[in-house]
Amino acid sequence: MLGARLRGQRRDRAVHLLGRVGLQDRAASLPAELSGGMRQRAALARTLCEDRPFVLMDKPFSALDSVTRTRMQALAAELPAGRILLMITHDPLEACRLGHRLLVLSGEPARLGPPIAVPGAIPRPPDDPALLLTHGRPLRMLTDAPA
Repeated sequence: MLGARLRGQRRDRAVHLLGRVGLQDRAASLPAELSGGMRQRAALARTLCEDRPFVLMDKPFSALDSVTRTRMQALAAELPAGRILLMITHDPLEACRLGHRLLVLSGEPARLGPPIAVPGAIPRPPDDPALLLTHGRPLRMLTDAPA
């Protein structure tokens, strides 16, 4: 809340987001008192608390188990409505589930591949057949790239 407090923002949004990520009972905890997954969820809440037109997320779900990851992906897709969200991930399925347009860096030196449009509203259900089909494109680009 430091940045929000310095800008005079109210605490209720942060408390609400801590509840949404399942950390309402840890609001007063220091980072050293949290597990890696808890820290990841606190970072997500902190990012989503900022009301900025551009949001950058670098591997925001990497320390989470698969069930928590799926829930946090849905939250991340819901809250930045009307904002530009740039997410960096090493998980092609995650990118397809949450992205409108994917850009894949692959090879050595890294090169940018053609954009991949992903149909459907986000977050896409994890078992959506179109999602699973689309997932193959970036994965193929990554695995077929010369090392």
